[in-house]
Amino acid sequence: MALVPGIQSPTRKVPAHIPRPEYVGKPAPTPYTGPEVQTAETIEKMRIAGGIAARAMEEAAKLIAPGVTTDALDAVAHAYMCDHGAYPSDLGYRGFPKSVCTSINEVICHGIPDSTVLQDGDIVNIDATAYIHGVHGDLNATYLVGDVDEESRLLVERTRESLNRAIKAVKPGRQINVIGRVIESYAKRFDYGVVRDFTGHGINTSFHSGLIIPHYDSERATEVIKPGMTFTIEPMLTLGTYDYEIWPDGWTVVTKDRKRTAQFEHTLVVTADGAEILTLP
Repeated sequence: MALVPGIQSPTRKVPAHIPRPEYVGKPAPTPYTGPEVQTAETIEKMRIAGGIAARAMEEAAKLIAPGVTTDALDAVAHAYMCDHGAYPSDLGYRGFPKSVCTSINEVICHGIPDSTVLQDGDIVNIDATAYIHGVHGDLNATYLVGDVDEESRLLVERTRESLNRAIKAVKPGRQINVIGRVIESYAKRFDYGVVRDFTGHGINTSFHSGLIIPHYDSERATEVIKPGMTFTIEPMLTLGTYDYEIWPDGWTVVTKDRKRTAQFEHTLVVTADGAEILTLP
């Protein structure tokens, strides 16, 4: 059965002493004009932000079970980030009303936590980003709810594997499009769709720096990977079409054929010979 929007709870409060990203209370962030290669100091701060986001996501995921609302997941992640001095980056980003994204079944990305109750057999993605010390750390993962059918379970497992393979493909001197080439070639083995219009992105002091990381083989993604670059890889694979529709809320992206989709994400820094994951718990 296709999802429908639930009822949103009131906006959660963030303690006044926690610094906000510059975009909070504004319609859009200030465009980033800095470098994609970051200093060692910025990378260390991002490792802290990434760790908080990862643990917040893990804490929320412990709650996942039939009968639990997505709003309850948001409440746990919100509390964890605030308790550890971090601001939930999603909250107030271009007006987004919640602290994480929760995307169920046919929702590709940007699902808004609300009164929707998880059902036995669902799959649900939690996307968490933390802002602390002036930088962001961003990750997501897709989880099984109760007894999930084999087709969906394999989609989740293989989407995770596509991210792992893409991370291994990151090497200085290669072009950005090697990432999408690896993901798309793996996804094609199983006849999965690869979402094109929602991508990975540069991240640092800016939530989205302007650097684009396609998850398909793109002729345009020719920028050379350099040590110190920081960005996300977050493949979204579908059981059917990668075409999509957006709900009237302006955020929730669903597959046009309403078939299921899964996603996994990490924030990375490019090292001298590969990539290090910055969003580990």
